[in-house]
Amino acid sequence: MPFEPHIFKELWLHLFWPLARLLFWVSLGIVAANFIEALNWTPRLARLTSPLARMGRLSAVSGASFSMAFFSGITSNTMLAEGYAQERLARRELVLANLFNSLPRFFLHLPTVFFLTVPLIKGAAFHYLGLTFGAALLQTGLVVAASRLLLPPLAEGGETAELPERERVGWRAALQKGIARFRRRIGRLFTFMVPVYVLFFFLNRQGVFAAIEQFLAARVWFLAWLDPQSLGIVMAHVGAEFAAGLAAAGALLADNSLSQREVVLALLVGNILATPIRAVRHQLPYYVGIFPPGLALELVGLSQGLRMLSVVAVGSVYYFMTIG
Repeated sequence: MPFEPHIFKELWLHLFWPLARLLFWVSLGIVAANFIEALNWTPRLARLTSPLARMGRLSAVSGASFSMAFFSGITSNTMLAEGYAQERLARRELVLANLFNSLPRFFLHLPTVFFLTVPLIKGAAFHYLGLTFGAALLQTGLVVAASRLLLPPLAEGGETAELPERERVGWRAALQKGIARFRRRIGRLFTFMVPVYVLFFFLNRQGVFAAIEQFLAARVWFLAWLDPQSLGIVMAHVGAEFAAGLAAAGALLADNSLSQREVVLALLVGNILATPIRAVRHQLPYYVGIFPPGLALELVGLSQGLRMLSVVAVGSVYYFMTIG
């Protein structure tokens, strides 16, 4: 077989070098995200948003849970469960308070998601994060409106509790904690990301996506409005996890096979379709450990259902605003 140096040059320029840069920036980003979390900066955001809890007529228990959700979802839900068990929360308020905590959950995961998406999909990351933030805001607004309609006015002294104080962490200790978390998480992330990136590079080069275009378009009728190549992103997102969908998106975006708009729409669709799987795989098990089984199932179903509807709403607006 004759030596063809242009093949190695092409692989270096379009696969190995982009992948090496990607791994470097993702690694640096994960350390930075965990460093920010270790410094306990995110709870400060709760003081800016706590008036929303009062606007929604949520009690001190719900308000404290909302504040706690900025840095611990498990602790936040435990506070709600204890309040319900002690009859300080009615079931209706418990459900609304759990739905209300979507905004803190967004900020809780924002550093990690931001530093993961930007190296992979670059400018499209800001569109995707902006839309998911918009969905969280929409969900919060709907819950505040529903709470104000469904809950009685707060009694005197029943306003939202102050944010619980946390132990202060120094810069060096925060960096050490961030590196320790990085070591625990990076192996699993790369296990998905690297193989998927390489796989999609070669699939795209071999014209696999073009070959299955008509097949997919004819059968996946409810996704016919998506570019056929972006269906691979959706399948990776649903079949594996978010990092796999991002890796697929990064490979196709770097190869100029998809535009930023198409990548963002594919990630949103993958986000929506992966919601039931994510709920059963990750959320329901620990909810059952905190709440009674029937209530846990109700909370998971309502929270994920409202989240899906919110993402569909903002995604639809984005789709029609970017046509042309």
